[in-house]
Order: sequence, then structure tokens, then C-alpha cells
Amino acid sequence: MAPPSSDQPADAAEAAGAGAISKVLVVVAMQTEALPLVTKFQLVEATTEESIFPKGAPWTRFHGDYKGLHIDLVWPGKDPLLGVDSIGTVSAALVTYASIQLLKPDLIINAGTAGGFKARGAGIGDVYLASDVAFHDRRIPIPVFDSYGIGARKTFATPNIVKGLNLKVGKLSTGDSLDMSPHDESAILSNDATVKDMEGAAVAYVAEMFSTPAIFVKAVTDIVDGEKPTAEEFLQNLISVTMALDQAVTEVVDFISGKCISDL
Repeated sequence: MAPPSSDQPADAAEAAGAGAISKVLVVVAMQTEALPLVTKFQLVEATTEESIFPKGAPWTRFHGDYKGLHIDLVWPGKDPLLGVDSIGTVSAALVTYASIQLLKPDLIINAGTAGGFKARGAGIGDVYLASDVAFHDRRIPIPVFDSYGIGARKTFATPNIVKGLNLKVGKLSTGDSLDMSPHDESAILSNDATVKDMEGAAVAYVAEMFSTPAIFVKAVTDIVDGEKPTAEEFLQNLISVTMALDQAVTEVVDFISGKCISDL
């Protein structure tokens, strides 16, 4: 997902040189993260009759028009058995894949909360635009497979968004656990990450596969290398930090309105 260059596939280069962005796909993991954005952009939930997703999939889509953009916001929905948000890399990859195939977005925004590292300067409520993504819990100690497991890749570069909105920039590391094992910690340090989440690198993998530019907006709910237990701090700050995320995503979408991919 690096910026288009002469050695990129033709379809990616053509997309970068195309007209103004018209279709934006917002991918979120949790209902708590989704609903403020649904309200902000005045989106409506797709009815059962309007559903574009396969029967049986719990995925939910909201859609509407905002400042010249058609916005589709998707989240993986609730686990059918346990009734909790379907968080993690598998659900994120599946709903991203289906949405790209069916909605053909010009740009993906993966918006969500994340843990931050105070050693890297992160604080509660800080919002980051991810410059790079990687996995920290796919350990495959075989040559070349080890690099595949880490899956390190650059995100789509948006220097004008960073400059125009004065956003913090940092590397994002993704894994399927909220806490951090010693193995995870070592991998996250190797990834040089400032923030960690449970979806980003999976969304990036699918977006790159289908030559769809994707950016990652992450708001810090908990300090991973801090004093408080991660789960406790996450739940304590989730609502307030989601408001900061909502504001940042709105500013990003406002910036995108009327612009081409190459203007970002």
C-alpha cells in the first residue's frame, strides 16, 4: 500500500491518478466505535432486504452521503453465540474482503482504539495515523516464513493529511490478544510500534491484495507499558477516547472530501 510509483501494478497507479474520491469504506471493530460515527455522518443501517453480505454473516453496514462522499461503515457485528463484538483479525479480514468485493471503495479508513506505549510518547486520548503495520503474534521460525508471519508493510502515505491535520504518526502492531505476553512484547519492540491493536494489519493485508488504498486512524485507550491492568484501563477510557476518535475521523473525512487519492 505504498504510494503509487512506476513499479506498482497498473491498476493501483490508475486509481491514484483518477478523479475525486467518491466512495469511502470505514472499517471498525466494535459497536462502541461505530455508533458515534454513524451519528456524525448521519448514516442509516442497511435493512435485511438491503444486505449485501452472505446469509448468516453477522456483519453490519451503515451507509449514507456526506459532503460529496458516499460512506459505507462496516463492523463485524456480534458473535452469534456469545453476543460480544466480533473483534480480532479473522473477523476484520473477512468483513474487509467482502466489503471491497461488493462496494468497490476508493479508499478504506480503518478506525479504532488501540493500546499505546508511553516509551514511544503515547498518551491516553492521543490519535495516531499509522505509517506502517505488522503482526506481533504470528511466530513462524522458518526462513522467509518468519517475514511472512510478521507481514510488515507500509500503509498508504498521506503526507498532506498528516500536515493539514497535525496528526501524530507511528507504527502499528496487530495481534489477537488484548494483553501482551513476553513473546508479543519482544515482537512489538522489533516492530518498533507506538500503538497496538487487534485488526489493523489484517485490514492492510486484504486492502493491499486488492490494490485499495487504506489508512489507519487509532486512538489510545490504554498504556500498554503503564501501571494499570490493560483490560481495566481500556474499559475505563473506551467511551471518552471514542469521542477523540470520532473527532479525528471526521476531520480526516472532511479533508478527503473533494480530493483525489494523490492529494492525500
